Amino acid sequence: MSESVITNIQQARLAALYEVSSQLGSSLDLTEVLNQVMDAIIQLTGAERGFLMLYDEVSGQLRLQAARNVDKEKIESHAMQISRTVVERAVATGQGIVTNNAQEDERFASQQSVVGYQLRSIMCAPLKARGRMLGAVYVDNRLFTSVFEAADLELLLTFANQAAIAIENARLFTQTDQALARTVEELSVFQRIDQQLNKSLDLNRVLSLALDWAISLTKADGGSIGLLEFLDEDETKPALRLLVHSGDQQDGGERLVPTSHPVLAQVLTNGRPVFTHNVTPEQSIDGTPAYAQQAVPIRRDGDEIIGLITLESHDPGALDEEDMAFVERLADRAAVAIKNARLYEDIAAANQAKSNFISVVTHELRLPMTSIKGYTDLMTSGMVGDLTDQQKQFMDVIRRNLNRMNTLISDLSDINRIESGRMKFEMKPFELQGIIEDVADSLQEAIAGRQQTLTLDVPGDLPLIYADPNRVSQVVGNLVSNAHKYTPDGGAIIVRAGQQDDFVEVAVIDNGMGISEEDQAKLFTQFFRAEDQEVRQQQGWGLGLSIVKKMVEAQAGEIWFSSALGQGSTFTFSLPINKG
Repeated sequence: MSESVITNIQQARLAALYEVSSQLGSSLDLTEVLNQVMDAIIQLTGAERGFLMLYDEVSGQLRLQAARNVDKEKIESHAMQISRTVVERAVATGQGIVTNNAQEDERFASQQSVVGYQLRSIMCAPLKARGRMLGAVYVDNRLFTSVFEAADLELLLTFANQAAIAIENARLFTQTDQALARTVEELSVFQRIDQQLNKSLDLNRVLSLALDWAISLTKADGGSIGLLEFLDEDETKPALRLLVHSGDQQDGGERLVPTSHPVLAQVLTNGRPVFTHNVTPEQSIDGTPAYAQQAVPIRRDGDEIIGLITLESHDPGALDEEDMAFVERLADRAAVAIKNARLYEDIAAANQAKSNFISVVTHELRLPMTSIKGYTDLMTSGMVGDLTDQQKQFMDVIRRNLNRMNTLISDLSDINRIESGRMKFEMKPFELQGIIEDVADSLQEAIAGRQQTLTLDVPGDLPLIYADPNRVSQVVGNLVSNAHKYTPDGGAIIVRAGQQDDFVEVAVIDNGMGISEEDQAKLFTQFFRAEDQEVRQQQGWGLGLSIVKKMVEAQAGEIWFSSALGQGSTFTFSLPINKG
């Protein structure tokens, strides 16, 4: 063969190599890349068919990943007859292999696959990328001998090096994509978990939900969840109380796990999860044996251990490191929900204690006050003899303070009933105009006594509202009374009402002393009174606006205000229109 012919053949091979190599890297889909590689190799070598094998990263075994023929079609499983001896030698030595007739090649002629499948021309090249053996490519022609030459093997090895890089990139991308998908899926799962956990403020419900999720998203057969608590007043004897078992709520007193328990002690000492195989009853947190047990601490604020999530399985292949990592992340979320539930329990207990205290105090105060008022009225009426002018003044002071104390007791009782849900609202449709006029009439004498003016701007055609007339009268009366108290002599007060969408709004406007920006933020707080001397001169306990707000909101309304110091205030509340 002339030198020019050889040169032309070499140039043709290089051109073909360039053409097929340029196609690599156009995709990061692993299946597509594998098929591209096999089609290109068959095109380069003139083989009848080709196979690509890669090491399985879990089992470490060579597995067939692609099988193609000269027509770029997938080879069916029944026709996948190759010499594994050739493949294994190529990957073991890291060298390419070519044989023009395997049945007469002393290296392979004795192999059952070569004889049985009648294999002849074979070529195989290892796939190596970044110093790591990935697998091998294998091509053959079963009908003809001497199909491949040394130059074909050299071309195959050259292309195999490029193909290995493309395959490795696709595998890494696939792994990254799968890892990202798993992360996105886990984030989605945790979003649902967070919604459920934070939806409830009942502690046992939170614990039950956390355990249900831990069991359902791992291969666990069951488990338990418990919280650490002290068994004595001195807080020197802690123990783990199992509150929920296998997702079903149990009597919290059924099992207490001492801190000397071998697994619990290890968790508390090391601060890390503990995985136990062939769990004995002594090692089991709930006292039942299992093949595997995971004990994962629940931490408050990421530091202090407050409880334990324990999962158990009778399956040897269950509860792996990935499961433990998931339960650790779940425990962090459960800790937040547990903290919220405990805070809610503390607040509920404090509110109940406060409610009980107010009930007792108001009841005990009413009895002596009734007696004092009765005797004061008797003395003032002259039934026990005439009183001097000074004595009459003393009686008036006593009566005024009794009225003040009675108002305080009434306000405290109202707050207590609203907060405990015991205040009854007789909801019905009614006209607002009559309520406002009645309040104005009851306060007219006091307003006139300070030369103030009270103007009512209430249209007669307002729609009926749906609320409790007595409570609405109390709200309007409180707001108008406040406007009267904090407006100087000769000032003006306006009560204006009007419809706004599905609500009627009532505004009480005054040109009084107004409210500073600092005090506005605390205005609806119980017992709050501004430090201003003019405010302090007026009688009050700082409960009125708090009661008004609670009453309005309890009737599906809202209340708000606008004010500027020295320029008066406007308090507005809304109540729903009757839809019946």
